[in-house]
Amino acid sequence: MVSIDKISEKIAAFGIPGLIFLVAYGLTGLAGAAAITAALAAIGPGGIIGGIVSLFAIGLLSEEIAKYGFKALSKGVVKALIEKGETKESIINTINTKYKFISKDLKLYIKDLVDSYDEKESENGEKQ
Repeated sequence: MVSIDKISEKIAAFGIPGLIFLVAYGLTGLAGAAAITAALAAIGPGGIIGGIVSLFAIGLLSEEIAKYGFKALSKGVVKALIEKGETKESIINTINTKYKFISKDLKLYIKDLVDSYDEKESENGEKQ
């Protein structure tokens, strides 16, 4: 079984788009391929066509997302992004400036997720 840290690192390898996809995936209320399709349509410029290039790579992760849940993985991705040198502020700023095509609600959800990340709890190995 693959650990949640390994899956979080894989998603974090996509950078902030990986976090955006993961949150969009969770917010669809769907599972598996239906969630991937809806998430890509929601975040890809030009709908599904804009997001289809990412479908194969991210599709490999869908089983693990379903296994661990998007909330736990979202926290893990934020942790991995911060460990790679991002700050909470840089993540939020990138989402607000570079990803203008995503909805205000999705941006607010991601901002709340990032703001709620507690580095001290993470360093102590406590549950976030």
